[in-house]
Amino acid sequence: MLINNKSIAIVGGGPAGLTLARLLQLKGAEVKVYERDLNKDARVQGSPLDMHEDSGLAAIRKAELLEEFKKTFRPGADRTLIMNEKAEIFFNDHETKPEEDFGHEHFRPEIDRGPLRNMLLESLHPETVVWNSHFLSMEPKGEGWLMHFKNGNSAYADLVIAGDGANSKIRPYLTDIKPVYSGVIMLEGNVSKENAPQIDALIKGGKIMAFGNTQNILLGQKGNGDLGFYASFKANENWPATSGLDFSDNAQMLQWFQTEYSEWNSIWKELFQNAKTPFIPRLIYYMPLDQTWEAQSNLTLIGDAAHVMPPFAGEGANMAMLDALELSEHLTDSRYSTLQEAISGYEQNMRKRAAIATQESLENGERMHSETSLATMLDFFNGHLA
Repeated sequence: MLINNKSIAIVGGGPAGLTLARLLQLKGAEVKVYERDLNKDARVQGSPLDMHEDSGLAAIRKAELLEEFKKTFRPGADRTLIMNEKAEIFFNDHETKPEEDFGHEHFRPEIDRGPLRNMLLESLHPETVVWNSHFLSMEPKGEGWLMHFKNGNSAYADLVIAGDGANSKIRPYLTDIKPVYSGVIMLEGNVSKENAPQIDALIKGGKIMAFGNTQNILLGQKGNGDLGFYASFKANENWPATSGLDFSDNAQMLQWFQTEYSEWNSIWKELFQNAKTPFIPRLIYYMPLDQTWEAQSNLTLIGDAAHVMPPFAGEGANMAMLDALELSEHLTDSRYSTLQEAISGYEQNMRKRAAIATQESLENGERMHSETSLATMLDFFNGHLA
């Protein structure tokens, strides 16, 4: 194998990085994951992820973790209500959707990020993850790289794989292509189910998508019962700085909601009134669809570092885990005579499918923030069930 006797460093311990480490270890590779968190419990993981049959689940199967995943995912969490701004229900699959339908192309089991991360961590060899390793910089050394971390440590690797997210510090060593603002901001909040009883009674452990007046509210229930939600709308890129809002002030955020979402039913108020602050404005970016760069023999990208995209097709984490699957296969494929050739093959295919997923995400984002969003999304969901 091309990676025999090679030291491999994966920077970033998200789903893609940990999946890649698992897949490479199954093939006998020498791998370390450098993660900036102090330990596995350093921060609360974000909103749940839905795994897709031909990407996220394909990687989990290849990692020999499907049975563990089945013990860990949340049956029923993919059940959906589609509503309008008046809180009227137009689509409800709670009674018709099976809890478990592995192998079906439209079955998208939900798993919380924390349990997914723990499942992947527990599958790795002891001490694979080097915690408290906040990447600062690196320089060429021999055929590889000498990496430097905020804690003062340095480490050498023959091959560095950047899994360090949308604001990757490693990506500039490979390309100067930067992400583009999509025009959409998702204002993220979190509220306990006790403090949002009307919404909790509706969501029943699943998801809600509400559309009205070019605006959205998107909700998902987490494993601990909390409701993670996003107010999604079009705005200028500098909106967080110019809005004048204190994102830690519930009263101010409620007033903003009542002004900007003025035609929305009062039921939605409990999300803003009782949220655990601060709210987080998430500006939605994507990589240019035609991005390209020259492959190197000792450096490559996976996940958001390679192809950050809007979340409106649920493809981000799935594409990232498919990156892990395909890169592990390219690095261990005897058809390639050099690492540069293997990496080039992976990157060309990765950029092509990521561009398709990004285009789909952008188009969905336009649909979801259009005047006809409700009708369009109902057609989409009903078409999937036809």
